[in-house]
Amino acid sequence: MKQNIFFEKKNIKLAKLFPGYKFEKNFIVNSVKPLFSAQEKDITFFDSQKYKQDIIKTKANVCITSEKLGKFLPNSIKKIIVKNVLFELARVTKTLYPFADADYPDLFLIKPKKNQFKNVRFGNNVLIGKNIKIGSNTIIGANTIIESNVSIGNNCLIGSGIIIKNSIIKNDIVIQDGCKIGQKGFGFIPVKGNNIKFPHIGKVIIEDNVEIASGCTIDRGSIDDTIIGKNTYLDNQVHVAHNVKIGSNCMIAGQVGFAGSSKIGDYVSIGGQAGISGHLKIGNNVKIGGGSGVVKDIEDNQIVMGYPAVPLKDFIKNSVKKNDKK
Repeated sequence: MKQNIFFEKKNIKLAKLFPGYKFEKNFIVNSVKPLFSAQEKDITFFDSQKYKQDIIKTKANVCITSEKLGKFLPNSIKKIIVKNVLFELARVTKTLYPFADADYPDLFLIKPKKNQFKNVRFGNNVLIGKNIKIGSNTIIGANTIIESNVSIGNNCLIGSGIIIKNSIIKNDIVIQDGCKIGQKGFGFIPVKGNNIKFPHIGKVIIEDNVEIASGCTIDRGSIDDTIIGKNTYLDNQVHVAHNVKIGSNCMIAGQVGFAGSSKIGDYVSIGGQAGISGHLKIGNNVKIGGGSGVVKDIEDNQIVMGYPAVPLKDFIKNSVKKNDKK
């Protein structure tokens, strides 16, 4: 059982979370996880046919779902049938992780001690939390905050005025001034005129040799993790929402926005001010033109542009037709 190092969890038995159901095994719930990564003592959820292929990967015994979607789950999985899957998921997650629905300030920040980080260089006014790890030859700029349990690898260059929380930063990373990494994402559920906050229990993982330019915001995962793959470069003011997966060797230009839970393949190039809608799958070797709005999946090796984004040939044809009508 892998413990969540960033959020305190309560030990609660399954039957207490779902008092209206009977369970053959009333175990202490380990965590809440997506279908593809959930294990025997995790609670998972199924709220869209888009994730039907993940059912065969799950090892979970209990799944929150709707009556309509429940028919796709095997009989071996106990179905918790609800009207609003995400609302019930938020309730369960909040019960297990009571402090994950807001970014509470780290009250244990102190100045780093030189004898604790002999091979790390710190600028003025750097503050760090408890149980952090920083590798050799890493430089941390002035006024930067590294909150509790964060891990930063070797040979990293962390600029000034940066806040990093709930994150694992690997080796040879450059993060330029003013970035915010690991905060809660934009997650809530409107119910009867009220907005129910969705807890975010995931983290940010930044793989080796990534460069993140000034003013970027990378939200931690909600139930899953947010991941930036190896050798990927983000330009200034890029926003990466919760659960987004960006592959290796990607080039993302300034002011691009990724909505939650989209998956971006390897060797993807995206021009400035493009927007990627949520829960999409962008293939490998894809090129997306600047200012485009991507609202559906894109297969490998495609070049797209426009709003909504279409293959480049179609975009050019449409532009010619519009000009001919003028």
